[in-house]
Amino acid sequence: MSAPTVLFMCVHNAGRSQMAAGFLRDLAGDSVAVLSAGSQPGTALNPVAVEAMAEEGIDISSAAPQFASPELMQAADIVITMGCGDECTWYPGKRYLDWDLADPAGQGIETVRAIRDDIKGRVTALVAELVPGSR
Repeated sequence: MSAPTVLFMCVHNAGRSQMAAGFLRDLAGDSVAVLSAGSQPGTALNPVAVEAMAEEGIDISSAAPQFASPELMQAADIVITMGCGDECTWYPGKRYLDWDLADPAGQGIETVRAIRDDIKGRVTALVAELVPGSR
């Protein structure tokens, strides 16, 4: 069985989806293929999100926001949306999860840490479901 592909989507692909992708890569390794994208991608990552992830030992600074193209959407087995509502395209045959997370844009480090920790808990639970033998 091949590794499942998970696509994290938010509007700007600059904060929440990038943090989630960073955690999934770190926690699942090669057991899961990880993508992230946005319905209206920003020009750069949220620097506070980068800082919050660095505190966890995860470097997402080289990631860049990208558009959720039809090809990218179709490559995913699981699509996890984060605050993009109707802007996130729906494709039949995909498993969709909607994570109700606050937007870290314009927030200070304390608020972004709380969002990061919420994301980490959700990704940890996802890894336990997708990767046999993980904790």
